[in-house]
Amino acid sequence: MDVSRDAAGFSAITDAARRSGRAMGLVPTMGALHQGHDALISRARDRGGFVAVSIFVNPMQFSDADDLAAYPRDEAADLARCERLGVDAVWSPSVEQVYPPGVDLPAPDPGSIGSTFEGASRPGHFPGVLMVVHRLLSVTGPTSAYLGQKDAQQLFLVRRMVAREQLAAEIVACPTVREADGLAVASRNRNLTPAEREQAPSLFLGLSEAAAAARGGEPVAAVLIATIAREVGAAGLARLDYAAIVDEATFEPLTTVDRPARAIVAARFSEVRLIDNLLLPGPAA
Repeated sequence: MDVSRDAAGFSAITDAARRSGRAMGLVPTMGALHQGHDALISRARDRGGFVAVSIFVNPMQFSDADDLAAYPRDEAADLARCERLGVDAVWSPSVEQVYPPGVDLPAPDPGSIGSTFEGASRPGHFPGVLMVVHRLLSVTGPTSAYLGQKDAQQLFLVRRMVAREQLAAEIVACPTVREADGLAVASRNRNLTPAEREQAPSLFLGLSEAAAAARGGEPVAAVLIATIAREVGAAGLARLDYAAIVDEATFEPLTTVDRPARAIVAARFSEVRLIDNLLLPGPAA
C-alpha cells in the first residue's frame, strides 16, 4: 500500500493507476476509521479497480476550534485498517498540501441549502466541505468517490457541486451502516458516555416510526416531525437540534409528503452531536 503525504505524489500514483487501465475509486475520510468507512472501502473494492483513501481532518469545515482539536485522530490505526482492507493507496496530507499558501483554490458556493439544517447549526461547515472535496477530486483526477448516506445534506451538496462544476467524478452513495440497535456508526459515537450510548438509538427509533407512519398513509410533514421529536425527547439526555422532512430531489423542507422525501434529525448528547436520516416510503398499496 502506497502512503503519500504530498499532492503531487498522490496525483502521480493515481495517474499511474489509470494509465495501467485501472478505474479509480476514492474514499474521502477524516480518519478515525470505523465500520462505516469499511463499507465504503469494500464497495469501492467490489467494483474493481484501484482503491484510494484520503485521511485529512479538514479545518475549513470546523467553526469551533475546540471541536476541531477534539476530533479523534489515530493515523497508525487508520493505515493498518486500510492495509487490512486491501486499499491500494492512502493520501494523508498536511494542511499546506491541501491548501497551498498563496494558491487561490476553487471555493464552490453551497447556496441557500448550505445554510439550513447542518449549515445553520455549523456556520461555514458546507463551504469548507465543498472546498475540500473539490480539492480532493482535483488531486485524485477522474474517479468514482464513495460517500455515506448518513450525511445526507452533505451528499446532496457534493453531488450538486460535481454536476455544476462538471468535475470528472462519479459520486457513489452507500447505505448508512448501523449498530445492532440502529445507531448510525460515526466517529463521534466513541465520545458518548454509557448512558448516552444507551439513549442514542432514539434518533433512529424516531425516524423509523415516522417512516412507518408515512407507509401507513400519513402525508402531513408536521405529524411525522412530531413523531421524531417525541422519541428523541423521550431520551432524557438528548437535546433535539432539528427534525425535518425534505424533498429528496431538492433538500427543501416539505409540508406534505407527496413526492420522494427524507426524514432528517440531529440531536446533542452533552458535547456529542449526532445526525441521522431515513428515506420515507410511499403509502402502502
